[in-house]
Amino acid sequence: MTENYTALYEEHKKLGASFTDFGGWQMPLKYSSELAEHHAVRKSAGLFDLSHMGEVWVTGPDAAAFLDYALVGKISAMAIGKAKYSLICNEDGGIIDDLITYRRDDQKFLVVPNAGNAKVVAEALAERAGSGKDGGFDVTVRDASAEISLIAVQGPKAEEILLRLVPAAQHELITGLKYYAAVDVPFMFAGASQDLLLARTGYTGEDGFEIFVANDAAAALWQALVAIAEDGELTPAGLASRDSLRLEAGMPLYGNELSLEGDPFAAGLGPVVALSKEGDFIGKAALAAKKETGAGATTGRKLVGLKGLGRRAGRGHYPVLKDGNVVGEVTSGQPSPSLGYPVAMAYVDVEFTEPGTALDIDLRGKAEPFEVVALPFYKRQK
Repeated sequence: MTENYTALYEEHKKLGASFTDFGGWQMPLKYSSELAEHHAVRKSAGLFDLSHMGEVWVTGPDAAAFLDYALVGKISAMAIGKAKYSLICNEDGGIIDDLITYRRDDQKFLVVPNAGNAKVVAEALAERAGSGKDGGFDVTVRDASAEISLIAVQGPKAEEILLRLVPAAQHELITGLKYYAAVDVPFMFAGASQDLLLARTGYTGEDGFEIFVANDAAAALWQALVAIAEDGELTPAGLASRDSLRLEAGMPLYGNELSLEGDPFAAGLGPVVALSKEGDFIGKAALAAKKETGAGATTGRKLVGLKGLGRRAGRGHYPVLKDGNVVGEVTSGQPSPSLGYPVAMAYVDVEFTEPGTALDIDLRGKAEPFEVVALPFYKRQK
């Protein structure tokens, strides 16, 4: 696989990061202690490089109608300045990717797919743009992933830190920004002001922001954020802590909880699928059939949270047991730094998905007790 490097790679090297391959990208796994980075996000703020994520612009008179056809959500109902979590599925209802779409104006949308799927999603959107009725849609699909970096500041102090890089007269752009909304904000760094797209979104379960910035300005913005923060207030954080944070928040990861073999209803994402929207969309017939059959129609299983009653944690692909029989499989699992006990997400036979159900995880030949619980495991105090 080709190794890609983000525009912030040298910044990570300076900070002593350990790297790992993720979706074909060399990304920081951790800088010092993944546990310390996790707690920093929960208690203060963490600084993440998310530049491996994709950015695809969809523009033109038919942009809203096209995205209604290409994705499972009703994108046309979005107000300008808002963001929406959605899925792109194939004709069989399998999940190609989960993604966030930002509406910038009536005819301009930014679609953000996951790292390993960015090229696949961009190609699927381009293909679907020409496959609608009457010879296609009047839209332009442009993959800008190679041009844009994405920096996230996540945690209870995220807003306070970002405000220091913005003129006081513009503070309300940030303080007034709602969750799952985005706005252009004038950031002061490298001796100048630069309007950048700021979204109040994230993947940690905390309040936080994601900043879209051109590659050539990414390092300067990263350095400015590090410099403006007080000692210990903003901690660079890698993929390891991002994974433990998103797991505690019950957020699915493509390739773990979501895949082409699964379906949105089994994954607990039924509300994302707008079967009632006008017109056809890719995967509609298959998804309608899956909903009619019930959650877990594809495999007879449904995604649940599992709380460990002992000290040992389950990991991805470990079998889930009931009375010694295999009834499921772990998709993600590890000790929860915030809660102090092991947590896991797993697909389990539908009859064993009620909260309170006692199950075991097969930890290399030893059955470890777990209990089904409602997701998320962790919810921040607002």
